[in-house]
Amino acid sequence: MALMAKASAQGWDRIISTAEKDDVVVSRTQVLPQKAYRGPLPDDMHPKLREVLIDLGLEELYIHQLEAWEASAHGPVILSTGTASGKSLGFNLPVLDTLLRDPKARALYIYPTKALAQDQARALNEMGFGKALRVAIYDGDTPRSERGAIRRNSNLLLTNPDMLHVGILPRHEQWANFLGNLAAVVVDEAHVYRGVFGSHVGNVLRRLRRLAGARGTTPRFILASATIANPGDLAETLTGIPDFTVVDSDGAPSDGRDVVLWNPPIIDEDLGTRASALGEAADLFCDLIRAGTRTICFIRSRRAVELIQRMATDRLEASGDRDLARAIAPYRAGYTPQQRRDLEAKLQSGELVGVVSTNALELGIDIGHLDAAICVGYPGTVASLKQMWGRAGRRGKGLAVYIAGDDALDQFFCRHPQALLERAVESAVLDPASDEILGEHLLCAAFERPIGPEDEEYFTPDLKQRCDALVSAGMLRVRGGRYGLARPETYPAGEVSLRSASPKSIALADAGSGEVIGTLEASRAASTIHPGAIYLHLGKSYEVDMLDMEAGTAVLRPFEGDWYTQAKRETNTWIETGLDSRTVNGVELKYGDVVVTERVTGFQRKRMKDHEMIDWTPLDMQPVEFATRSIWFEVPDELLADLDGESLLGALHAAEHAQIAVLPLIAMCDRWDLGGLSTNLHPQTGAPTIFVHEAHPGGVGLTRQGFKQFTDLVQDAYDLIDGCPCKAGCPSCVQSPKCGNLNEPLHKQGARNLLARMLAA
Repeated sequence: MALMAKASAQGWDRIISTAEKDDVVVSRTQVLPQKAYRGPLPDDMHPKLREVLIDLGLEELYIHQLEAWEASAHGPVILSTGTASGKSLGFNLPVLDTLLRDPKARALYIYPTKALAQDQARALNEMGFGKALRVAIYDGDTPRSERGAIRRNSNLLLTNPDMLHVGILPRHEQWANFLGNLAAVVVDEAHVYRGVFGSHVGNVLRRLRRLAGARGTTPRFILASATIANPGDLAETLTGIPDFTVVDSDGAPSDGRDVVLWNPPIIDEDLGTRASALGEAADLFCDLIRAGTRTICFIRSRRAVELIQRMATDRLEASGDRDLARAIAPYRAGYTPQQRRDLEAKLQSGELVGVVSTNALELGIDIGHLDAAICVGYPGTVASLKQMWGRAGRRGKGLAVYIAGDDALDQFFCRHPQALLERAVESAVLDPASDEILGEHLLCAAFERPIGPEDEEYFTPDLKQRCDALVSAGMLRVRGGRYGLARPETYPAGEVSLRSASPKSIALADAGSGEVIGTLEASRAASTIHPGAIYLHLGKSYEVDMLDMEAGTAVLRPFEGDWYTQAKRETNTWIETGLDSRTVNGVELKYGDVVVTERVTGFQRKRMKDHEMIDWTPLDMQPVEFATRSIWFEVPDELLADLDGESLLGALHAAEHAQIAVLPLIAMCDRWDLGGLSTNLHPQTGAPTIFVHEAHPGGVGLTRQGFKQFTDLVQDAYDLIDGCPCKAGCPSCVQSPKCGNLNEPLHKQGARNLLARMLAA
């Protein structure tokens, strides 16, 4: 294996060296190897567990695995170490020890994806415990004929938050024996549970603890996470349990890796247009595979996965490398479970030498030995990028490549490589007490068991006020001091999607077949699936015929034209409650609750090839209103020298876009999770004001991170604009792909000067 890794490293060295001469490599650095730090197996380990480990050749453990063993005996633990560091063994050992000592004990493992649960089940079954360990998967793919036996017999159950939420907790009476003996709960890949998804899952875990408590059990929680800035805070906020022990001393060895930042060449100097990042990725992917380098290529969208795969296959076949063309594959959501498992097995066996994937393979599935990991475009967080890079080089030196697109953050990192390579991983942000999200889960909890004063321990100290508000809304009723559903015949969990903050969704129906092909949050519908919109779903384009917000349906038909659409919105932001404020960077910065009102007024059709506008269509849409969290600041006159009229509005608008573009560097989020408003005269403040708000109803605390680190936010926004060589603003600095005003007006230089004065202040 070492010889293969060495030969592969020599092959990619020639490829990267050639790219350096062509000026597409903007940075090449090395991550140094790290030696292993180990210790002997614990003396207090169950004899059978010790025997199995020795049979597997494990007579020592990494120090973080030993620390997790020790800490788990005394309370909740979160294990936060790098990719391929052996976190699974770190949480498996204390759980397996418990199950071996107590035949009645049960354990629950929660994974964010079905593939991860399948992978862990396979690994556990291969350890050799025989009948003492009865592993079962319980998810949407589990045949109904097998579910009863699993509930009765399994002592280690693997599931996902969605199935726990909708299929287990509401039917807890069927799980009485399991919950009454629940000794341990493992939450793997905990860093995934952030934002809206994490806020929902935080409430699902509280509901689990509540039902276990009603059966007389207090399960021990063990969490595992990639390296993040706040593992302890994440664990406590996610579970509602205080005093987690954080284990983050990584003792696993690493052979090091080459890290390359790659910027596609400029093909039009006047427009600043660069070659396609997808084309560059396909070329590099093919070159590495020809050099004997087993490679994974990550890109965010499903459609882009298929495009890179198609381009790579065509290139390999055209060069006569037909065997290699048959040994690469795409991997994304939307495949059947069997298709996914076949691909995973082929990767493990080495039958596949390359794979193009969405972030579905970012997490800890064992996909065998890979040499190189390419990431096309910024994946949203430094933590995710490092996870993706860590998928390669697990058994030898690795190659990590970041290919930039023309997005503002991508080009920012190419101009400031150290801002990416030396940036600390982010903090995971979530808010289980968000009004909208908690309200939905209180209805679910009331269905499972009437809510009483003792449940404050699991949810929130103001539980009574929250429940009284739901009584006033006609959703709960109170009897004898306990809250139950006003309409007991309803099934609240079925109405709550864990992946959305919006309680209402729009069903997307194919006009030809009438089949429902997907859903979309109602809060995003007006700007995304308005009549005439071109909508992309599972790699296919559709044109929207009809949107009925009241009925919750949209009708779409397949589309093959050469244009796309961009909606224009009027946005108003009304300040409801100020929660915090401070003077910083020459402004009075505020954080609080706002109400955002958006109305789509029309849309442009634009040509695909040159993004030129074809025509404009006005629309008469009902406004959409939602409450959320925001930061905002009034801009005093002394920071606005030489700006008035349209230049003032353009400067504020460009500064707003720049701050939205770089806030994901501080909060673990995507720019699509954020929105904003800039105005030269806000009716409440009476002054020029910039808002940056969360795009999800209720908000989950993303902008709170911007409030805390506002100077960093201003500095990053300034660097983004100042370092861009364009004259008037472009997608690499102040133009936004989601701007409701179609990026008009924008004044790049005015925004640069404003941010510079804020930094000087």
